[in-house]
Amino acid sequence: TCDLSSVVLPPPDPLDLPLRAVELGCTGRWELLNVPGAPESTLPHGLPPCAPDLQQEAEQLFLSSPTWLPLHGVEHSARKWQRKMDPWSLLATLGAPVPSDLQAQRHPTTGQILGYKEVLLENTNLSSTTSLSLRRPPAPISQSLWGNPTQYPFWPGGMDEPTITDLSTREEAEEEIDFEKGEMVPGGTVSIFALLLDHPAPAAGLLSLSRLLEPLDLGGGDEDESEAVGQPGGPRQDTVSASSGSVPLARASSLEDLVLKEAATAVAPPEPPKPPPQEQWAVPVDVTSPVGDFYRLIPQPAFKWAFEPDVFQKQAILHLERHDSVFVAAHTSAGKTVVAEYAIALAQKHMTRTIYTSPIKALSNQKFRDFRNTFGDVGLLTGDVQLHPEAGIQHGAGFCSMLYSGSDVIRDLEWVIFDEVHYINDAERGVVWEEVLIMLPDHVSIILLSATVPNALEFADWIGRLKRRQIYVISTVARPVPLEHYLFTGNSTKTQGELFLLLDSRGAFHTKGYYAAVEAKKERMSKHAQTFGAKQPTHQGGPAQDRGVYLSLLASLRTRAQLPVVVFTFSRGRCDEQASGLTSLDLTTSSEKSEIHLFLQRCLARLRGSDRQLPQVLHMSELLHRGLGVHHSGILPILKEIVEMLFSRGLVKVLFATETFAMGVNMPARTVVFDSMRKHDGSTFRDLLPGEYVQMAGRAGRRGLDPTGTVILLCKGRVPEMADLHRMMMGKPSQLQSQFRLTYTMILNLLRVDALRVEDMMKRSFSEFPSRKDSKAHEQALAELTKKLGALEEPEVTGQLIDLPEYYSWGEELTETRSQIQHRIIESVNGLKSLSAGRVVVVKNQEHHNALGVILQVSSNSTSRVFTALVLCDKPVSEDPRERGPASPDVPYPDDLVGFKLFLPEGPCDHTVAKLQPGDVAAITTKVLRLNGDKILEDFSKRQQPKFKKDPPSAAVTTAVQELLRLAQAHPTGPPTLDPVNDLQLKDVSVVEGGLRARKLEELIRGAQCVHSPRFPAQYLKLRERMQIQKEMERLRFLLSDQSLLLLPEYHQRVEVLRTLGYVDEAGTVKLAGRVACAMSSHELLLTELMFDNALSTLRPEEIAALLSGLVCQSPGDPGDQLPSTLKQGVERVRTVAKRIGEVQAACGLNQTVEEFVGELNFGLVEVVYEWARGMPFSELAGLSGTPEGLVVRCIQRLAEMCRSLRGAARLVGEPVLGAKMETAATLLRRDIVFAASLYTQ
Repeated sequence: TCDLSSVVLPPPDPLDLPLRAVELGCTGRWELLNVPGAPESTLPHGLPPCAPDLQQEAEQLFLSSPTWLPLHGVEHSARKWQRKMDPWSLLATLGAPVPSDLQAQRHPTTGQILGYKEVLLENTNLSSTTSLSLRRPPAPISQSLWGNPTQYPFWPGGMDEPTITDLSTREEAEEEIDFEKGEMVPGGTVSIFALLLDHPAPAAGLLSLSRLLEPLDLGGGDEDESEAVGQPGGPRQDTVSASSGSVPLARASSLEDLVLKEAATAVAPPEPPKPPPQEQWAVPVDVTSPVGDFYRLIPQPAFKWAFEPDVFQKQAILHLERHDSVFVAAHTSAGKTVVAEYAIALAQKHMTRTIYTSPIKALSNQKFRDFRNTFGDVGLLTGDVQLHPEAGIQHGAGFCSMLYSGSDVIRDLEWVIFDEVHYINDAERGVVWEEVLIMLPDHVSIILLSATVPNALEFADWIGRLKRRQIYVISTVARPVPLEHYLFTGNSTKTQGELFLLLDSRGAFHTKGYYAAVEAKKERMSKHAQTFGAKQPTHQGGPAQDRGVYLSLLASLRTRAQLPVVVFTFSRGRCDEQASGLTSLDLTTSSEKSEIHLFLQRCLARLRGSDRQLPQVLHMSELLHRGLGVHHSGILPILKEIVEMLFSRGLVKVLFATETFAMGVNMPARTVVFDSMRKHDGSTFRDLLPGEYVQMAGRAGRRGLDPTGTVILLCKGRVPEMADLHRMMMGKPSQLQSQFRLTYTMILNLLRVDALRVEDMMKRSFSEFPSRKDSKAHEQALAELTKKLGALEEPEVTGQLIDLPEYYSWGEELTETRSQIQHRIIESVNGLKSLSAGRVVVVKNQEHHNALGVILQVSSNSTSRVFTALVLCDKPVSEDPRERGPASPDVPYPDDLVGFKLFLPEGPCDHTVAKLQPGDVAAITTKVLRLNGDKILEDFSKRQQPKFKKDPPSAAVTTAVQELLRLAQAHPTGPPTLDPVNDLQLKDVSVVEGGLRARKLEELIRGAQCVHSPRFPAQYLKLRERMQIQKEMERLRFLLSDQSLLLLPEYHQRVEVLRTLGYVDEAGTVKLAGRVACAMSSHELLLTELMFDNALSTLRPEEIAALLSGLVCQSPGDPGDQLPSTLKQGVERVRTVAKRIGEVQAACGLNQTVEEFVGELNFGLVEVVYEWARGMPFSELAGLSGTPEGLVVRCIQRLAEMCRSLRGAARLVGEPVLGAKMETAATLLRRDIVFAASLYTQ
């Protein structure tokens, strides 16, 4: 047959076709003739079949002849298959985990198997959604890398696991079954974890072995252990006491057990000695003495270098071999990477994994390349790239989310290397690192590499206390290549030699060089003034003067062979200006030019055609050909990498860079030049900090190539002040400070897991460390006080003494109220006015108890005022220096408490001159004496000298003393004092209320009965001692409790916000919205709200991407006016949602205003991102906004990450449509130059 339709489109009826088919011969071939009326009968079977029209057929069959439809004969139209009933299938369940196991019992010496016994297994029902233990079964392969936001994390090392006592009390609450003799012994509930983790880390040696065995010991020896510790059938208390290792251990049934038990007993803490020992977690290592027996201790090192390692590197390696955690603080070029490399080699040898985390993506990429060349088996995980995630070494920035999601990678982890740890000072990145350090499980050892920081010991002590293990601090200040610091004042070819040494390689500061530089500058200034009249040259020249300075500087460096040079400039614009200004400069030879050309061709071949013609690419190629480079955040990532690679090959001779270049990207140069010593830190201009200066200056000097590195500071305007220079070059780098703050993601992640509390996390942060580091000592003090309190006898409070406790508390409260009012008076203006010379006051301090005094003169130092006063006192009795003052001021009677029971000298009256702090003035009287203060002081100081000791006091002194004495005798209960409210006009509520309260208390005290009892003094002292101990205990308890945490109020406010928005319920259980917010890394509340408001579901993928750019974009700016209406509405909607969240936060008391919260959104790049997602080439994109290309790229990369995390969240909620849209959006964004793969990973 033939498919007629392919010849001509057929009219409806086949017989109308103007064709005839004719058979040719007997072979069965036939031909179509386009001749009407040819014989039809030549075909034996008539015409070939032709399918009727489906629509007609359907109409004929079903509509025009309904009789054909089998309306009643159901059995033909619907067939049924009979189901066999199988009720048993409903009862089949998965087998429960096996509760017990058989264990061989062996002969201890021969090892012969004597028999078997059944042992109960523990932890058989663990799963990744119910347990934090490492013994839970692994998750499916697909989730092994990133984990799953619904899984629990592993138990963080250093936190106390619930101890045996907790467990047994919990069990007692649950089970009270009794089989044999009235109590049930928990079968094998003593986890060996409890034994190993409750004690501080012991000496190395034993524990290192047990630590290695412990994760491997998967329920083999534990049960035996628990039986050995708490003898079966023994009462439950045994197990507790035994955990401190006091019970002799039974015979062990396997080698592991023996080792573990010995370790467990060895680490049992001895009886705590009486003085609280200062815990030392950070151990400084001496790097001055050489390590002679290095090769004897490590005969087969895991890694060999081409060079001999330095002393500090050898020390670090020795500790790594012992599986210790180390903190290495050294200058950038000193070779800290050696330590990281050795750890990686060790991990490869042990078949474990290492994670290397660095704060900067560029650094991660660079290290990835280095490590991959060295080790081969390396993976890279950053926000936007994932290469070989299954490899043994990983670079991860997403490490924090892996920890929270309980990723299985962490089981195999042996080392985590934190590079550039001084970045913990960075507000963005610091908090993540603190979270990671707190959440790391116990089996992971930590390696911290940092620039030199002054408080390395304190920081290491924090980590050690946190993880309960010693951290070995290895810090070295020596630079492999010493630096010389110069000032440069030249600005033309004539003055290009004006280079003045300021700080030599030994660290001596040369003032001579400084003055020479000032002179040179001055001389030129004066010449300038002579030639051009009196006009002073401007302080900061324009680009033309800059060019002169740089041309002369580079000419001078070139003649002295000091290229390559890095010029640090503190603004992106200036970088570009300076590089573009040097059009006449050409620093490369022709062979270097061809090498640069080929390298550029090779790298740019990855970009698509139009991207190769980007203005920035062309401009940069032109600069690179001449040996100049520019490196800052506005440059496209691929160009930045090209510049870095050419620079490290020595082909870029002059690099203009911003501060970011100095951060860890290890690209040393021969010389470093500072364009100026002031930078803008986001809010103001300020001088460079010593730490920043050292970090950047440290780029000078290449190890093995240069004998010294040169650092040059340009003086374009005036020469900076010497004090500023000295502080910047010689000052201490900034301390490591905690940037820990609460984030909603962290709170939700921890609320998700019952066993972990946010308070525990806050307690362990570096910011709380100073207040927490004495907690052990506090605990001991508390225990001792409790003991002491138990030993005290109860005071009698019966009969007449019934109101003794009240009397005590009234007295305390009165004293407290009075001192508060007095404090207020002294702070007030009127109060200070009244305290002038001549005023009579009541003095109460260590020496004087309510003695009258008169102020002679008032002097004030920086913090507070000091009053010099003449005070009454007893004549000191020469032979018997007994206690001065009243006989027993210890037991206060009502007269002592109410008013001021003035001190009256018992024998002859004497006087002294005392300097009083404001707190020593107990009351200000209404009396003022007329006296000459200076005369009295002169007389008194004269009589202090030995030869005038016996002189009688002058008339001025005696009159003053007489007056005071008369006053004291006239008013024994205290002279009339100034009333704070009426006389001093203090209308403060607290003062008025305090005054009323004080009067009420005085009445109560006057009416007390207990003072009439003869036993009152003795009982009062007993009570007071008791109360003071209790008060001290309260204070210690508060310090140890969560209530003293600095961040606690904020935590409660944030939980309140989450509750109001419905992310957690009243009981603190995380609800669906909360689960979604856990999956986001930033702006978690805003994204979740947008998702649950369905604000995104209706938009197209490119519109969603454009709107979300407002959350990641960093450069401020308004969206353009020519946005499509959907986007304008979208932007408004996002702002409204943000405003709503901001209002909830403000209502819950967080100190962030609604404007600040909404102000975090920058919709400057909405249009750019929208056009990019719609497929506009990058070359046209650059014209849409004034934002530098590099920042646009960074924004789009972050956006793609955000789309990925939203996609995961949408899947969690079960919104496949939104999930698919986010996937599309991410794909639309990931193209061309923005996602050109990093050159380092190729």
